[in-house]
Amino acid sequence: MSHVLFTGGGTAGHVIPTFPVIEALLARGVRVSFVGSTSGLEERLLAALAVDYHGIASGKLRRYLSAENVLDAFRVIAGIWQAYWLLGRLQPDAVFSKGGFVSFPVVLAARLRRIPVVAHESDLTPGLANRLAMRFVKTLCINFSATPTGTFRGRVVHAGTPMRAALTDGDAVAGRRLLDVAAGDRVLLVTGGSLGADALNEAVRAALPELCENFVVVHICGPGKLSDANVEGYRQFEYVTEGWGDMLAAADLVVSRAGANTLYELLALRKPNLLVPLSRRASRGDQIENAMFAAGLGYSHVLDEEDLNGASLVAAIKALDADLNEVRARLGTFDTPDSVALICDELDRYLR
Repeated sequence: MSHVLFTGGGTAGHVIPTFPVIEALLARGVRVSFVGSTSGLEERLLAALAVDYHGIASGKLRRYLSAENVLDAFRVIAGIWQAYWLLGRLQPDAVFSKGGFVSFPVVLAARLRRIPVVAHESDLTPGLANRLAMRFVKTLCINFSATPTGTFRGRVVHAGTPMRAALTDGDAVAGRRLLDVAAGDRVLLVTGGSLGADALNEAVRAALPELCENFVVVHICGPGKLSDANVEGYRQFEYVTEGWGDMLAAADLVVSRAGANTLYELLALRKPNLLVPLSRRASRGDQIENAMFAAGLGYSHVLDEEDLNGASLVAAIKALDADLNEVRARLGTFDTPDSVALICDELDRYLR
């Protein structure tokens, strides 16, 4: 039986996009394993899939000086040893790496074991883990065609990002029913990601009186971050699992962070969007790069986090609304390759 070992983690964004690929392989009778961290995050996310899970030591790959770097260096070394031993026992035909700091020990161990690696990069510019691992990779699948690959000598495939059927099959009518939105009302969906975003939450609530004059505002604010705001036309949720695809389908405009997976989903679903990327104080600047890329091609409008408040949010949403026809036309040109098929084709090169 053919066997593919997946790796990735540290955040849900390094795990969830693997689901459609895993499901496609399982449907073909391919054995699937997954190597993640021992934190339990990845294992919980994968619980519903018929996947053998293995946790290894993982150290965070930082870009700044920290005393933790010393301890994490030892964790990375331990992770490489554990991954090397695990790959020797499992003997997969190929490894698929989705990135994140847990993936580097597995990719290096795969190279030492002469096991081919197919990697996927979501961001416009590769993250640190993928940059370090790239020399050990046979095929690099990229989300955006403009992603620079530097001196990488292997195959480069513009694959986009695999999307779950719950998103691609979202039903706007079901979403409006779920949200109790009357016919003719427009829906503004605001999401700061699975953990919410305090600055975005504060700006939205400051702007509610004006926003609710024109929209039903659906606000995903994060666990423990519900407010006592009592404004007609305001719907708030801590987090949404069931029905998220339907809610997204029902949205006329979306305000969101600019994480690569979320951005790709908005573009692929042709959703006019206002991006509020994380600042460089809170990230390596990848969300800013993603947002500038999308805005430069006319797919998105952008509001810098440093400028975010209730008044600026209202002004940015009004500007997007005024530009709606042009944005929709540009979104209609966004290329959405068959990600699952392309990634599976690359893995098939190495399967028995």
